[in-house]
Amino acid sequence: MPPRQLKLAAFFNPPGSHVAGWRMPDAVPTDLEFDEYLDVVREAERGLFDMVFFQDSAAVPPAITLAGKDTEAAAGAARTVRIEPMTLLAALAVTTTHIGLVATGTTSYNEPYHIARRFASIDHLSKGRAGWNLVTSQNEDEAQNFGRDAHLDHALRYERAAEFHDVVVGLWEGWDHDAFVRDKESGRYFDPAKLRILNHVGKHFRVRGPLNVARSPQGRPVIAQAGSSEPGKELAARTADVTFTAQTSMTEAQAFRADVRERAMRHGRSPDAIKIMPGLNYVLAETESEARALYEHLLSMMTDEVVMPSIMRLSGGLDLRQFPLDGPLPELPQSNAAHARQKMLVELARRENLSIRQLARRYATSNGHNVFVGTPKALADMMEEWFQAGAADGFVMLSPYYPTPMRNFVKWVVPELQKRGIYRTEYEGRTLRENLGLVSPAPPLR
Repeated sequence: MPPRQLKLAAFFNPPGSHVAGWRMPDAVPTDLEFDEYLDVVREAERGLFDMVFFQDSAAVPPAITLAGKDTEAAAGAARTVRIEPMTLLAALAVTTTHIGLVATGTTSYNEPYHIARRFASIDHLSKGRAGWNLVTSQNEDEAQNFGRDAHLDHALRYERAAEFHDVVVGLWEGWDHDAFVRDKESGRYFDPAKLRILNHVGKHFRVRGPLNVARSPQGRPVIAQAGSSEPGKELAARTADVTFTAQTSMTEAQAFRADVRERAMRHGRSPDAIKIMPGLNYVLAETESEARALYEHLLSMMTDEVVMPSIMRLSGGLDLRQFPLDGPLPELPQSNAAHARQKMLVELARRENLSIRQLARRYATSNGHNVFVGTPKALADMMEEWFQAGAADGFVMLSPYYPTPMRNFVKWVVPELQKRGIYRTEYEGRTLRENLGLVSPAPPLR
């Protein structure tokens, strides 16, 4: 058996994962210009990344809605506009060759037929490189853009998401791969024996089917899932091919990976059928002191108006601006947005005795993910250690801004990982599943 290989995803959240990164002199505005998107994605493809992952939300950042009428207070909030991800994936499908194309599709503000049809279509356009990041939505402001006053309850969102997933997969399984014979002589376009009508009737959805898109080139698109709450981990263990997670220590990451793999086995799956990929922010330079100086410069450009909303969306409705910002974090009501992230936020504040302002700056810098500051060799050391210790199957790399950090990662870190024999020197296959080392699912038995 060939040695286990580390997997990489490039997390793309324009104009960068650091809230102040867009202010760097060498940063480019990657939120609306397709050529800039394409430049970053092709850089990741040159670095042999498994996939690029586009986070999405159908609402502006909380900084704007929290500001109310005083929108000037939120004027520094980046990530305000972006290209709708399915439109973007369609363009990237025909301008890239190997890299997987993964985007968020919420189960709270879509219908299963929409999601099944869109991602199946992208899979055909890309010749088998599409992936769906299944989420229930963290940004509570989305609700008011879809005729609701508030999010559905957390437990209900995950109940709906589980059924949503089953309907989408059922639609994807509607046709066998060889169902369309297109026999001109007989006039037979498809073989009816290779069609399944879904006829799903459940608590949340009634969907007849079949899907009007043929079976995916890779069996079905890859499914990613990012929940770390108990319902989130259970959903990932049952449904996901890839799990994106936020873990800030190797011990926590080892425990999370072991937990999800154990849950997968309880669902009758091989633990190797799911790839666990923690997020990793990185600030690189050729020397430790240069990297530290760059990181401190990024921190110096952050303002309270921009960083406070990053934690207030997890505050359970409590307006933290009414408390002394240099004082301790008060007790928080349970958030309906993201239970696991709120728990992590509170534990970080207590463990490191952080004030509200310090916590907001820390979280806005990382979005709860691990942060590495240092040299390329030291970053490769850290990634190898986690990988070999069973803390990760790979990493989701978060660039503070674009394009320089991504170019430096590909130029400096990728060769270092390759020298150690833990990262590919060429793509192994044609589809995203093949490159991830995942089996293409066979059609269900009739």
